[in-house]
Amino acid sequence: MSRYRYPALPESEVTPKALFDARRRFLRRGVALGAAAAAPGLLWPRDAAAWREALQGRLDDDLDTRRLAGGEATTDYEDATSYNNFYELGNRKSDPEVFAHKLVTDPWSLTVEGEVDKPGTLALEDVLARETLEERIYRLRCVEAWSMVIPWIGFPLRDLLERHGPTSRAKYVLFEAIHDPDNLRGQRRSILDWPYREALRIDEAMHPLTLLAVGMYGEIMPNQNGAPIRLVVPWKYGFKSIKSVVRIALTEERPTPSWVAQNPEEYGFYANVNPHVDHPRWTQARERRIGERGKRETLMFNGYGDEVADLYSGMDLDRHY
Repeated sequence: MSRYRYPALPESEVTPKALFDARRRFLRRGVALGAAAAAPGLLWPRDAAAWREALQGRLDDDLDTRRLAGGEATTDYEDATSYNNFYELGNRKSDPEVFAHKLVTDPWSLTVEGEVDKPGTLALEDVLARETLEERIYRLRCVEAWSMVIPWIGFPLRDLLERHGPTSRAKYVLFEAIHDPDNLRGQRRSILDWPYREALRIDEAMHPLTLLAVGMYGEIMPNQNGAPIRLVVPWKYGFKSIKSVVRIALTEERPTPSWVAQNPEEYGFYANVNPHVDHPRWTQARERRIGERGKRETLMFNGYGDEVADLYSGMDLDRHY
């Protein structure tokens, strides 16, 4: 069975210097969560300036974040926020930016339920008040054979899940995105069975690289990139990193993600980046890095094999795509 792919571009396209310098300045000022916890939580996302101010002092700068992307240059901010897939806002690459204002993100709550000891629904600002935020620069590989390098701001998904106490029956984690067809034009069409759903195995969800992101490039998450909170799983094709999450459910039975339900011949449950397994309509061996000319070789697990390959020990990754 074949798989997905992206087009490749250069790494010469880097974050604008002024934005990059500003981001590094507040990262250098980062301290542990405790100092910021006295604040009444992040103003989310009513005021982007207030959010940035609250963010300062909450970032954990212990990680060598650039190492997580192999030292590669980040994609230009304008490219990363104007070229993406967010079918709730339309099916053209430009639609998410054009119609981003239609995504209502205030107020926002997140429900955690299912096989957990402590189910509940929390306002997003209350979720964030409990977490230490980190910047992580990850490669992003789309199933369409294009890719980017993005500096995300967020916290490990496992921190949230552990707070809610997964039971011994929790084998999978289901994610569900916003459903608002009155505002989201894409949801008035039957592209998918809305709302959008994705899922991971519990060990994938608990892996340290799996992130819930609330910002990028040192800024609040743009609507077109999945505001106010989205999943980022860097070793999987981008459609696994569901945007605008409102619900997380731990389950014993394996859920069926939206694209798997829509076209199981082209989209698999795991969706691990695998240059040896082609999408039925294109090769996955090469990719186009946005901002570069030409194409580059695609790396197994998007370059994160040292960290995640053991999750799939003994599995036939050509078959379990």
